[in-house]
Amino acid sequence: DVQLQASGGGSVQAGGSLRLSCATSGFPFNDYAIGWFRQAPGKEREGISCISNPDSTIVYENSVKERFTISGDAAKNTVYLQMNDLKPDDTAVYFCVRGFPWTCSRWYTMRSSDFDSWGRGTEVTVSS
Repeated sequence: DVQLQASGGGSVQAGGSLRLSCATSGFPFNDYAIGWFRQAPGKEREGISCISNPDSTIVYENSVKERFTISGDAAKNTVYLQMNDLKPDDTAVYFCVRGFPWTCSRWYTMRSSDFDSWGRGTEVTVSS
């Protein structure tokens, strides 16, 4: 049973930091790409970052570049998203999802439909 469980969300003030975790199970962690998406209230889901061990690729959407850092811990089958200098526009439900190994290297042509195992996500609220 493939599972990806996002956690670590919460409420912070603008300029604050938060670290999200994505615990995975049911598949070989090092053979897939993991992407982070978010969905703000009333808006479409937005891809923000991706990490792939098979092709050694990490990417960030411009909206989070140099503020967020994605990393993986193979020993724990877990991916992290360190979020710094948070802004009110970062308020959203954050999801971690699984993709084919080449997904990150093709990030700018990939969409949410190229990932699977969507879960509940974790809510992040950034106040002014």
